[in-house]
Parts: sequence; C-alpha cells; structure tokens
Amino acid sequence: MGRTLSTKEDAGALFHSLRSAYAATPVNLKIIDLYVGFAIFTALIQVVYMAMVGSFPFNSFLSGVLSCVGTAVLAVCLRIQVNKENKEFKDLPPERAFADFVLCNLVLHLVIMNFLG
Repeated sequence: MGRTLSTKEDAGALFHSLRSAYAATPVNLKIIDLYVGFAIFTALIQVVYMAMVGSFPFNSFLSGVLSCVGTAVLAVCLRIQVNKENKEFKDLPPERAFADFVLCNLVLHLVIMNFLG
C-alpha cells in the first residue's frame, strides 16, 4: 500500500515538473508543437478512416498519410533549429530555418502530388 502511494506521488511530481518546464517554453515553439500534433492527428484520422471504409485508392491513402507524417517531421526539424537553447544552430537565423522548412515542404508535396497518379 505504501509503494502505491509513493508511485502516485512520483507520477504527480513528474507531471508537475513537466507542466512547469513546458510553461517556460517560448510561444513560437508551442505553436510548432501544436502544428506537429495536428499533423499527426490528421494522419491518425486517415488511418482510422481507411480501416473503417477501405483503401480502394491506396496511392491516395499513402499520399495523405505520408504528407502528414513528412510535414510533422519537417516541423520537428524546424522546432529544433529555432530553439534558442539548442547550441548547434545558434548561428542559423530563424528566417533561414523557416525558409528551409517552406522549401522542403514544397518539394515534399510536389513528390506527393506526383505519387498520387
């Protein structure tokens, strides 16, 4: 019984420390996190829809899911580059990181459109 109480206290302390650490995160990083969450959520909705209805145009299903996942990965890369605490990209201006993100998204979606067939 004592161990269960300690585990609940540990979990509560962990959630509190995570919440307080995330509260100190800059707003622009929170917006990118929201964008990544939306992209992953959209991919999950597409997978659930495919499981319920079927995957007749399979290329369309793959294109949609890969577009969402690829966009999320590129957004995570953007988040890493614009984070001020990351010392590897301290010389990279945020405008350059965003331009790279836009260019890579353009290339990704051109490939996705080509794959649709």
